[in-house]
Amino acid sequence: MKFVDEAIIEVHAGNGGDGCASFRREKFVPRGGPDGGDGGRGGSIHAMADRNINTLVDYRYARIHRAQDGENGRGSDQYGKSASDVVLRVPVGTVVSDLETGSLVADLGRDGERAVLAAGGAGGIGNLHFKSSTNRAPRQFTRGGAGESRRLKLELKLLADVGLLGMPNAGKSTLIRSVSAARPKVADYPFTTLAPSLGVVRVDMNRSFVLADIPGLIEGAAEGAGLGHQFLRHLARTRLLLHLVDIAPPDDGADPVREAKAIVKELGKYDEALFRKPRWVALNKADLLPAGERGRAVKRFLKGFGWRGKSFIISALTGEGCQALACAIMEHLEQGPDSGNRIQARPGAGRRRQLSS
Repeated sequence: MKFVDEAIIEVHAGNGGDGCASFRREKFVPRGGPDGGDGGRGGSIHAMADRNINTLVDYRYARIHRAQDGENGRGSDQYGKSASDVVLRVPVGTVVSDLETGSLVADLGRDGERAVLAAGGAGGIGNLHFKSSTNRAPRQFTRGGAGESRRLKLELKLLADVGLLGMPNAGKSTLIRSVSAARPKVADYPFTTLAPSLGVVRVDMNRSFVLADIPGLIEGAAEGAGLGHQFLRHLARTRLLLHLVDIAPPDDGADPVREAKAIVKELGKYDEALFRKPRWVALNKADLLPAGERGRAVKRFLKGFGWRGKSFIISALTGEGCQALACAIMEHLEQGPDSGNRIQARPGAGRRRQLSS
């Protein structure tokens, strides 16, 4: 199934039915009085989070959703039938916003959570309710209310504890394959990953966390280079970012320090809140470096990058250091949302700064 993480839809709730102005007319029943019933309520449109749905692909093609109108009231004290509500099932983590105003309508972060997208119109009142001792033959009634109509934007933000950042071919997909049962595509060319993927990392029998892999960023992503920023929204709910760096790049002039700074710069351009999330650095592909050069390469990178936070040396291909990294992440997550090292390195900054959590 194609992964679709955003869609634009129209929702139109049903109108309420009109009230009825009617009088009881039966043989041998003089002055029967008013008996007009109320109109039925129009159908509303709801969104409900469903963990069995993974993408918004259904709403890419079915863009207009309408609820039925309520029935009009009738004589003989008969009320009109209310219309059934329409429930749109969306993936857990879907954010709904009004396309015209940009305001947030709903953030469905839990399975079964429900929100009203468009309220149906109220039913009109029949003349049955207007009778009184001084108004015994009322002819007043009210029309049904109009249902709401809106244009909405649906955005899916995956629910994960840890998000992977890095250049294309930094080894993110290999890492998630190494530490979880997820099997994203791995190949020796850039942009192998075209859609986000999730993997559950089990540290032991009763302890686990969810790791999110998104397509790689490149310099100029804010201007649309590569796949741009379109998948960074999936890191918004994470509690920790893991910046994966290729410590042994091929002989094509690539500089790990420059590439790492470019990632941080693109992160800051996209969202300051995402930039300030706790972030760790994992130096990958250590197996490609001779044992004698490994320490010097790591020191050279950390000095050039200006990094004072937590860093790990791993090889996603061989699994070296991956278990220790997973255990450290699990301990960090168990300490609570306010724990973690928020040391950040902005490219081009004249000094390093530490942001306390």
